[in-house]
Amino acid sequence: MVVGILALQGAYEQHRRMLGVLGVEGRLVRTPEELGACAALIVPGGESTTMTRLMQANGLFEPLQAYARDHSLMGTCAGLIMMAERVDDARVTPLGLLPIEVGRNRYGRQIHSFMAPVQLAFDPEGAPFEAVFIRAPAITDMSAEVEVLARHQDRPVMVRHGRHLGLTFHPELTDDLRIHRYWLEELAGG
Repeated sequence: MVVGILALQGAYEQHRRMLGVLGVEGRLVRTPEELGACAALIVPGGESTTMTRLMQANGLFEPLQAYARDHSLMGTCAGLIMMAERVDDARVTPLGLLPIEVGRNRYGRQIHSFMAPVQLAFDPEGAPFEAVFIRAPAITDMSAEVEVLARHQDRPVMVRHGRHLGLTFHPELTDDLRIHRYWLEELAGG
């Protein structure tokens, strides 16, 4: 299985490392043509206004939307913002893949980054996942069709809709493989 990682900015190398540990080839994607070889795609964190500009410059908006109709995407932090239907910042043009509304940087600036344990709904008996929140967005509204897979202080921080997974935090900055494994096995067809 080959999984693409949108490599415009952000922690794409860390996602590729996680995939490698799980025995999956992670392929960096920067152009629409590179999507075709990938069974699924990770949209990593970064800075969502910059990601908007880079996606536009590389002609990726429509190809990503078309790709998402038949393939699973996982978005982390700014990747979640890019996958949302609505964002609280007009400088961001989201892809409209998850029926959620997102507020950017809702936990404060870089200095306010933190780690917090979250219980994973797909692993209720397992240890809490130590989630890394860096200038994290918040899911401020969502469709009733969206399934919440983890919460922090009663806020949804990991959601699933159909084959797509969105997280407000960075699982790739830990050594815990559970979220990547869940996505690969349950949503990405791995």
